[in-house]
Amino acid sequence: MRLLQLDGDGNSSLTEFFEDNIPEYAILSHKWGAEEVTFKDLTDGTSKVKAGYGKIHFCREQARRDGLEYFWLDTCCIDKSSSAELSEAINSMFRWYKKAARCYVYLSDVSTLKRKASDTSAECTWESAFRASKWFTRGWTLQELLAPRSVEFYSREGKSLGNKRTLQQQIHEITGIPATAIREYALSQFDVDERFSWAKSRQTTRGEDKAYSLFGIFDVQMPLLYGEGEVKAFQRLREAIDKPLKALTSSSGSEKDLLRHLPYADEAPFNAYDHQCEPACLPNTRVDLLQEIYDWADGKDGQDKRCIFRLSGLAGTGKSTISRTVARRCSEQKRLGASFFFSRGGRDVSHAGKLFTSLAVQLGDAVPSLQTHISVML
Repeated sequence: MRLLQLDGDGNSSLTEFFEDNIPEYAILSHKWGAEEVTFKDLTDGTSKVKAGYGKIHFCREQARRDGLEYFWLDTCCIDKSSSAELSEAINSMFRWYKKAARCYVYLSDVSTLKRKASDTSAECTWESAFRASKWFTRGWTLQELLAPRSVEFYSREGKSLGNKRTLQQQIHEITGIPATAIREYALSQFDVDERFSWAKSRQTTRGEDKAYSLFGIFDVQMPLLYGEGEVKAFQRLREAIDKPLKALTSSSGSEKDLLRHLPYADEAPFNAYDHQCEPACLPNTRVDLLQEIYDWADGKDGQDKRCIFRLSGLAGTGKSTISRTVARRCSEQKRLGASFFFSRGGRDVSHAGKLFTSLAVQLGDAVPSLQTHISVML
């Protein structure tokens, strides 16, 4: 990995590091524009005459203010004339952004300069420009938003706009990405189709890069085959995503082993350890309601098909106790497939991140004949 190093005179030079000794560094995220500074420009000494040099200056000065000696830009720290180096860089990109001490997002189309008071016909604030920024439409910037711990947004004047935590709600509304993903939750908690949906409307200059820019989102590595086209690139990406699951199943010969690797919420089942002492309904209470639910579960409610039984009511009226009573009865009768009880502040059971995978694991245990079908669905 090449980093730009800040010297005592305020200038910078390229220094190469290997994985075991990479120092702390800042990293830039931006939308590419005209006259970007390339690796060749830096080595030839012609970088300062290009318009894109302003981004290098911005990143260098911001890193200096943050006490960082090294910084990285994708425009000039990669020798893109080398296909081998480019392939290594693209396959490493998510990790490089994730390991950065700071990620600076430079928004060239967002300005903090105030318009004249008399100019009311086109009044605009940086917030509206932020929501409309092209940065949110580019394929590569998805991983640049999600991978780093610290993501800070700056206007084209270099003024701070906030970070991905203080701007979390706006980012969620702009991108549709769940706040939990923006807050650095492990991306593996989100299913494959949902992660693909985050990139659906994003664009790249080359069609293949729509797939290549998602390597880190799915934690896969692939060789680059520019010229294969967008469709084939996505086919290979899908195969790379599915490969670990298929390999696990074929090597173990057991779908159950595959299910064991799914994200699972230990506190989800009605009889999880933390809930062993929670009471069921007292005898002779909730009799009519419980009987209605039992009739539904037993198929005695006159309905030809078993549908969802929705139990609603005000908080504190006993819905969880009723549900746990029903779950315990069905479990004792060996008829309970799976259960997931949400709990505020209960870590994995405080949100739906592991809902479906936890239910899948329980169903596989309760009904072994379903294990093959669940594995195929995965």
